[in-house]
Amino acid sequence: MNRKAQWIAWPSFLMAGVLEMLVFSVADPDELRGFGGAFNEWSPSAIYTIAFFCFWVIVALASSLTLLLASTELEVPPPSKRWP
Repeated sequence: MNRKAQWIAWPSFLMAGVLEMLVFSVADPDELRGFGGAFNEWSPSAIYTIAFFCFWVIVALASSLTLLLASTELEVPPPSKRWP
C-alpha cells in the first residue's frame, strides 16, 4: 500500500468509528424504518457494520479529494514546463 493510500485509509477509519459512535448514540438500530421497513429484517450488528463501512467510504472520499486538491508544486509541473 503506498503512502498516500495510508494517509487516506487510516484517518478515515478513525473518523468512521467516531461517526458510528455519534450516530448510534442518538439512533437505535432496532427502531430504524427505511425504504418500507427494509431494515426490520437486519440484525443490529449488520446495521452497525454496514453503517461503519458507509461512513468509512464517505470520509475516505472526502480525504481523497482533500489530498488531490492539496497537491504541491513539486507534483504538478508549472505551465511553462508542460508545453514545448
